[in-house]
Amino acid sequence: MTITVLNRAPVYNPRPVVEIDGQRFDKVNALLLTMAMREQEGGLSAMELRLSNIASDPDGSAGYAFEDEREIRLGSSITVFAGDVSAPQELFRGIITGLEVEFPEAEPPELLILAEDKLQQARMTRRSHTWRDMSIADIAHEIAGRLSLQARVTGLSSSTGTWVQLNESDLAFLRRLLRRFDADMQIVEDRLEAAPISEVQRQVIEMAMFHDLRSVRFIADLAHQVSAVTCAGWNPLTGRSVSGRSSGVNLGPGQGRRGFDLLRDAMGERSEHVGHIPVSNDDEAQALADTVFDQRARGFVRAEGTATGHPSIRIGSHLQLRGVSARFENTYYVVSTHHRYDVQSGYLTDFKAESSALGEAS
Repeated sequence: MTITVLNRAPVYNPRPVVEIDGQRFDKVNALLLTMAMREQEGGLSAMELRLSNIASDPDGSAGYAFEDEREIRLGSSITVFAGDVSAPQELFRGIITGLEVEFPEAEPPELLILAEDKLQQARMTRRSHTWRDMSIADIAHEIAGRLSLQARVTGLSSSTGTWVQLNESDLAFLRRLLRRFDADMQIVEDRLEAAPISEVQRQVIEMAMFHDLRSVRFIADLAHQVSAVTCAGWNPLTGRSVSGRSSGVNLGPGQGRRGFDLLRDAMGERSEHVGHIPVSNDDEAQALADTVFDQRARGFVRAEGTATGHPSIRIGSHLQLRGVSARFENTYYVVSTHHRYDVQSGYLTDFKAESSALGEAS
């Protein structure tokens, strides 16, 4: 296991670098004021870039910087790199879907670029379709093909069945199927990557308080913990009932006292029954029970923090948080990030991460 330690160079000089339609324009990068990129489980990352929209001309006059659409226009491809300027890494790749201009009373005019990754095309049209005798992996490959993306799917090939997409976008449909099997998808460069969360580990990153880790808060909450999850259904072909029961399969990273054990000690057993999602065989019932239990268990301890900005902190990264109290010093799975830059604060990364375990009291 390779552990990434962030920002150990004597000088760390991060500034976003922007490419539009494959070109780096000096004017675009020189007039960049702020960057904000948000990503979450289920894919569809969004990027916002704010630029000063006034520039000097060689003759000494000044005018609007980007109104001629030579560099920036709706529908252009855009790639943003982040990290140290000596070796920037790709943070975002997508399409410019919106332009906003602002003319404040006492400040120069500004241009806001709004962009989303390729999954935005998967939410543009609703459709009704029956997918017969197909696995989740097969469906992901077909939807990726519609988006002109390569697909890299880990597992999810044994979930063969008939799936109904009823007045749903491809994005909403695929998100629903993946969540049912405790899986996630993200756009990485020109690929749609999908995998069970148990197989996702983009980076293992060590962060220490008051170094890379600027601030963090934790909460350990028993409110949604359960001792077991059950579900039941009916198989019309065999004329018999089906059922599943789970006490956890994939609890994610982290070591210590599990939420369901602390729940049992403090309040006793608590079972959750899933009755609103139909299942037609025992394998489906068991997979659903495992998914619901694991999702609840992983949310037992949640961390929300801010780190020195780095493009390696992404959905699916495992964060080893150090230098905090013993109960919360653990490894966490990242479920959302907000990469932001401005000329005053520099580059910072906000994150939310979770773990099923609480350390021992010191």
